[in-house]
Amino acid sequence: MATKSNRPKLPAQQLAILAVARFAEPLAMTSVYPYLPEMIASFGVPEKDVAKWAGATSAVFSVAQSMTAVAWGRASDTFGRKPAIMTGLLCTMTLFIIWGLSTSLKMAIIVRGLQGACNGNVGIIRTMVAEMVQDRELQPKAFSIMPLVWSIGSVFGPAFGGLFAKPTQQLPGLFGDSYFFKKFPFALPNLMAAVVFLISVTTAALFLKETLQSKRHSRDWGLVLGQRIKEAFKDHPLRRQQKLRRYSLQDAEASAPLLQADATSKSTIITRKGTRIENPVTPSMSAVFTRQTVINLVSYTFLALHSVAFDQVLPVFLNYPPEKHTPETTSLPFFFSGGFGLNSGRIGTIFTLYGITCGAIQFVLFPPLCKKYGVLNCFRVCVLTFPIVYFVLPFTVLIENTRLRYTALLAAMITKAFAVIIGFPCSTILLTNSAASLSILGTLNGFATTFSALGRASGPALAGLAFSWGVKNNMIGAPWWILGLIAAVGALPVWMIAEGDGPTVSSSDSSDAEDSDDAQVGGYEEAVVSDEEDEDGSSGSTGASHGTGAKDTKYGTL
Repeated sequence: MATKSNRPKLPAQQLAILAVARFAEPLAMTSVYPYLPEMIASFGVPEKDVAKWAGATSAVFSVAQSMTAVAWGRASDTFGRKPAIMTGLLCTMTLFIIWGLSTSLKMAIIVRGLQGACNGNVGIIRTMVAEMVQDRELQPKAFSIMPLVWSIGSVFGPAFGGLFAKPTQQLPGLFGDSYFFKKFPFALPNLMAAVVFLISVTTAALFLKETLQSKRHSRDWGLVLGQRIKEAFKDHPLRRQQKLRRYSLQDAEASAPLLQADATSKSTIITRKGTRIENPVTPSMSAVFTRQTVINLVSYTFLALHSVAFDQVLPVFLNYPPEKHTPETTSLPFFFSGGFGLNSGRIGTIFTLYGITCGAIQFVLFPPLCKKYGVLNCFRVCVLTFPIVYFVLPFTVLIENTRLRYTALLAAMITKAFAVIIGFPCSTILLTNSAASLSILGTLNGFATTFSALGRASGPALAGLAFSWGVKNNMIGAPWWILGLIAAVGALPVWMIAEGDGPTVSSSDSSDAEDSDDAQVGGYEEAVVSDEEDEDGSSGSTGASHGTGAKDTKYGTL
């Protein structure tokens, strides 16, 4: 029986740093939702075509992302997870500022496409979490953190977009005389999000550790600076007395990893402890695409398609003017029209409540539900819930009582939030555990991002076209019912999924992971401290450092 001290623990500090690095993206992404219909309309697009072009604007982002996701995954396998994430954050920050300055539909679509092409962080972050946490008991908690971060960002994002879009109108006391914000009414929320991006990039640069096996031994000057900043805020006189030597480049060079002296293989590196680390071999497609990984990718793609399409078309539905339902204009169950007639501020408030609900579900309900009923069973319940919500939601506009109408709308949204917030991390866990080896995770998650991006592209585009068609043909429920059919079809592959044991990791890999983790920060501390204990090996361990005693340790097995 394992003692309490020997039980695996979450690498809470690194996951928290990764969460900070992740936070800016959902904040910026969801801030677009409340004002997107008004932004499209401001370009001179007729009201009946707003939904179509809003869907196209969202679709081009996902199409571009699908075209570059595998390349980003391969780049992270080659250059490291951390550089790829930081590059993606910087590109996204720059392009969101430009997005806020868009003055035409053509410019908005081009910038949106560049946003998708220049950021592959979704799959890379998922891979980092998998590399940090290799114990299956901890997976539900670990894989729920990034969706939780997305939910928290989804709370603040719509509030940003709804409150700060058109600031000359909504905040005339502060911005009423601003020429800049009169010319660019949607720039302010994106400029504010850029500040959060800077915080995310800075935090990642200073404190996030590399998880790619072949790069963990490499010197990271960002971590050096971060370590010195942390020490500057600590008040430990005895510890300071130990640090007698000044930091020098010569000391760092002396403790740096060396190439093998006989250079018999360029793929072998020797750390400061003499441990050999083999550079990873590019995995074959047959290793990546097994039967179970393909099934999981299909179900994940369907989930991304209809859930993201829901979030994209809902603001258009809420913004569309209400109509009086009379026997002449209404013929149940299919022929009726009208929306809620809400402006961007009220839509932002609704999405904020939606995000708060998602965060509460993620934080409170997801881990215990998965622990009690299992990841696969929870996922199956979720995929059965989506079609019901999609078929019912458009009928909320038929409720005459205003309070009951909004209550029904929020009930449908909360039910969908429950399904999507539990469904996505469950799907991620199942996909991760379907992989045969840790070496293919980066590539597999790159393909997962590609396929899900294709789903996120086709979903909003299809829903936008269906909405425009439904408006013209007095069938406002058309996009929702199409999404319901897609969700029903997407539920079928879930019954063919078998829970895998997870990727395997050899004992040598585990030992190398521990040694290289020591080298990454411990080496720097040697350059500062003459005889200080290597603390990183004890405090910065991940699941990879628990398998050193077995010849072939299963993913997540002590």
